[in-house]
Amino acid sequence: MRTPMVKRALDLAVSLGALLLLAPVMALVALWVRLDSPGPALFRQTRLGRKDVPFELYKFRSMVVREVVDQYREAVVEQGRDPRITRAGRWLRATSLDELPQLWNVLRGDMSLVGPRPLLPEQQAAVPARFRRRFTVLPGLTGLAQVRGRRGLDWPEQLSADCDYVDTQSLWRDLGILLATVRVVVAAQGIYGGAGSNWRAYLPGEQRRQDEEVRES
Repeated sequence: MRTPMVKRALDLAVSLGALLLLAPVMALVALWVRLDSPGPALFRQTRLGRKDVPFELYKFRSMVVREVVDQYREAVVEQGRDPRITRAGRWLRATSLDELPQLWNVLRGDMSLVGPRPLLPEQQAAVPARFRRRFTVLPGLTGLAQVRGRRGLDWPEQLSADCDYVDTQSLWRDLGILLATVRVVVAAQGIYGGAGSNWRAYLPGEQRRQDEEVRES
């Protein structure tokens, strides 16, 4: 059996089994999110999948509901006390339980258990040509960048890790990344990143604009 078929079979078995096993936990989390702050339990967001095909990603809502969010101007969430994050959201992010609904994305085939994390459409312009091959595979619930430091990595380091995965992917590596993810989640490493490492700093023309601001000051 070819590796892609085995990988898909693993995705189906694990995501379906986890959804069934964790259904009571997810129901309780959904209830907590609803009671903790006004708004739905689930957060839906358009992300880019394999070959840049957009899909709807699901997470437990960890932030207050806002009508409009400008991703280009959105301030970076650098710590858990950010007023945009709900009380439940701080705990969900610290434990990564907010990501559990993405098991449904894995079951549907939008994502895999392991692969580069799915990007926002706005982030696409911040991906240089040398890193474009990250889009040749399904995005993952976890990935090499997540076990190397998550949001603690600079944006180019995250993209480099994504491409390292694409170049060296195998079922054994997937299993190793899944095991390493457990360690990272338990240690609560790299949950928040700094503004300097954020993708917005790498948009075309952004570095030039920053240089001009420095010269003017």
